[in-house]
Amino acid sequence: MNEKFSLKSAFGCAFKGIFATASERNFKIELCFGALVIILGFALSISPLEWLAVIICIGLVLGGEAFNSAVEAIVDLASPGYHELAGKAKDCAAGGVLLFSLGALAVGIVIFLPKLLALIGV
Repeated sequence: MNEKFSLKSAFGCAFKGIFATASERNFKIELCFGALVIILGFALSISPLEWLAVIICIGLVLGGEAFNSAVEAIVDLASPGYHELAGKAKDCAAGGVLLFSLGALAVGIVIFLPKLLALIGV
């Protein structure tokens, strides 16, 4: 690897990866949910600590999806045909994103459900 690979080049590669992941269906869905949660956070005036939890959850889900996409690309390159281990690797990566998403859902329930119930008078 070139030792003169600049910081600018490194960030360029990282953004290229983000944009490549952003073109995928699941990333778009997760991004929409993230935007809805941010809007809900402003609407319900969540606390700074709650914002921190929301931001971390959004970052983990989107970052997890980027890693999942990377695993899928590597597996497709290494094993263009079907192989049981290739399928296992893809399933495990997708499972990781699901776990991040379920954790984010739990955080969302803890933060938003009491505020929404109070808003509707329950």
